[in-house]
Amino acid sequence: MDMKRSYYEDIELFGSGTVLFWAIILLAGLLAAPFFATQYHVYLFNLILVHIIVAVGLNILVGSTGQIALGHGGFFAIGAFVTVLLMTKLQLPFFVALLGSAFIAAFFGFLLGLPALRLEGPYLAIATLAFGLAIMHIIGHMELFGGRTGLSAPPLDIGIPQLGFSWVLHSQVSKYYLILAITVGMVLFAINILKTKAGRAFVAIRDSEIAAEVIGINLAVYKTLAFAVSAFYAGIAGGLYAFVLGFFDPFTFNLILSVIFLVMVVVGGLGSVMGAIAGATLITYLMYDLFKNVGEVPVVGDLLVSFSRQWLTVSGIDNFNLIALGLVMIGIIIFEPLGIFGAWIRVKKYWKTWPF
Repeated sequence: MDMKRSYYEDIELFGSGTVLFWAIILLAGLLAAPFFATQYHVYLFNLILVHIIVAVGLNILVGSTGQIALGHGGFFAIGAFVTVLLMTKLQLPFFVALLGSAFIAAFFGFLLGLPALRLEGPYLAIATLAFGLAIMHIIGHMELFGGRTGLSAPPLDIGIPQLGFSWVLHSQVSKYYLILAITVGMVLFAINILKTKAGRAFVAIRDSEIAAEVIGINLAVYKTLAFAVSAFYAGIAGGLYAFVLGFFDPFTFNLILSVIFLVMVVVGGLGSVMGAIAGATLITYLMYDLFKNVGEVPVVGDLLVSFSRQWLTVSGIDNFNLIALGLVMIGIIIFEPLGIFGAWIRVKKYWKTWPF
């Protein structure tokens, strides 16, 4: 057994030279990907990276702290709308606006974490669900946020125009590299925060709130902190999402979006940063590429179209997207409850002991 003999071994970012090597290979592949992809697939990569940020943040709350949340679509919306408004109304630079919207989302996350001190399980899920729905409707009824019409994102200028330095990113490829850099930074931050005193407190609360309180962990502080950190991630992702889409309205951030975020974490594997990344990648790919056009799905595409035309309606074909997504989730929960990360652990153990 590979036992850790010191705290420094536990907190090191790369456990071995092998891990470092494959991390470099992965990063090189991500940097080179846009040169071999179509314009649509670069757009898809941007969506995947944005969803990875949300999933990693949500995993801190759901997987590491054990608090069920169904309102992250609301924090996501706050990030998108506030970032655009800070840039257009207050003329703030992009990075200042992005961080400002993330901290505002974190503040609302802190407020939403207060009911978590007395609620748990399905009751907490309903409370967070209500928050997500409320944010969507409040934004939709306020002219400041564009009402039901929505907002258009300004040109993505990552410079400081107020000081005469402007650097506008026009293409999806240039946006990809910006989002990739932010995503890598957010993932590394999540990995490190789970190794700190706060991260260990999150895990202790997930395992047993009573035991955590007995050993001196302040439940009020760490529960609200988990909500705030998770909302901060969603705020960052929402601000980036605004520039990936270019135009968005309140109904872009509906209930289904919050559910899909939770699905990403569950499918990837609760309590694992790498699992959240894998879940976000898989679900985004299924929704926006493989299952987007049902007729183009390999093997069963034509069969599904014929079935829909004979027994349902032509417009009902679009519903196969969500049906297929639900079947994937059910299948993973039944055959691999630990998600994609659990499957990876099984594969790794198998090859370590092969052929025995």
